[in-house]
Amino acid sequence: MKQYLLSIYQPDGDPPPPEFLEPIMRDVAALAQEMKEAGAWVFSAGLHAPSTATVVRLKDGDMLTTDGPYLEGKEHIGGFTIIQAPDLDAALGWGRRLARAITLPIEVRPVVDEADRCDAPRA
Repeated sequence: MKQYLLSIYQPDGDPPPPEFLEPIMRDVAALAQEMKEAGAWVFSAGLHAPSTATVVRLKDGDMLTTDGPYLEGKEHIGGFTIIQAPDLDAALGWGRRLARAITLPIEVRPVVDEADRCDAPRA
């Protein structure tokens, strides 16, 4: 089965109050359990605020390290889940359910596997 990244887009700013966040987190935990039981769940994690990011880049032969996110924006990736699904339609189904549970936009993107690489031998 192919793997897919479900990225959670979160608005910048303070998190919502506990009375708003607690039912969402219960719904997300229930969905994660359902993904595990279905054999779809591979891995998931939340991320610290973008202000904790450090960007490392090569420029003119030198390695530069800068604080903060690579791009400034009004939202950032707050967490992600890796799932496995037979096809994009199935992955989108999980993405829709996660968007409903977490009430935030979810980007569904296939993970490159060996068969997708341009240097991999084709069967």
